[in-house]
Amino acid sequence: MSNLKSASLALMACTILSACASTVDRLEKIGKAPEMATIANPMADPTYQPVSLPMPAPKQVSQQRNSLWQSGRVTFFEDQRANDVGDIITVTIDIKDEATLDNETERKRDGGESAGLDSLLGLEQALGAVLPEAVNNSSLADASSSSNYKGTGSIEREDEIKLRMAALITQLLPNGNMVIHGTQEVLVNFEKRILQVDGVIRPEDVSVDNTISYDQIAEARIIYGGEGHITDMQQPRYGQQLYDVLFPF
Repeated sequence: MSNLKSASLALMACTILSACASTVDRLEKIGKAPEMATIANPMADPTYQPVSLPMPAPKQVSQQRNSLWQSGRVTFFEDQRANDVGDIITVTIDIKDEATLDNETERKRDGGESAGLDSLLGLEQALGAVLPEAVNNSSLADASSSSNYKGTGSIEREDEIKLRMAALITQLLPNGNMVIHGTQEVLVNFEKRILQVDGVIRPEDVSVDNTISYDQIAEARIIYGGEGHITDMQQPRYGQQLYDVLFPF
């Protein structure tokens, strides 16, 4: 118990000191413009991580003397469209989806059963000795049932996303199609916007300006979301989400 109390006090002390340091830093900046970061070599930063991305295998290019033609080239002028692993392609996303769905179901069923035993070799008279009350042989059994169900549902959805982003060719498939993957993150005022696109494209669908539309991407996976204070406020609390999952009523 003492260890837990000590840990709690230490945590509170660290929180208070951190808050004080942040307050002092903000007080020092009153009336001053935000300072710009200095231009420096990013590779000299201790936190710098080298980028490792899929790259094509090195190609051996030979060129004869007094010739402008190189081996391995298909056309005289180089095609600027992406066609190999590691090339960059621009994806244009213009989604305007609107759907309205109304559904109404009504079901009704009635049923009835009746049975009688007027004569059975004279044994029908013996039913009075078996049953506690007087017996009417013409109506020994009478049953009825009725059920009624009615349900209505309505869905209305409207989505609109319009943007452009760069993606990287990560794989060449045996049939010539190309796998692309691209991510983009933008941080503004403690709110991070995240965009991701994945899918398979055909080389002939790439336009002359090295762009491709989202509706020409097979197995497309487009993610548009965010992280930060605003996103957290739009989400229910973890306790409320857990309660919604576990509570059966």
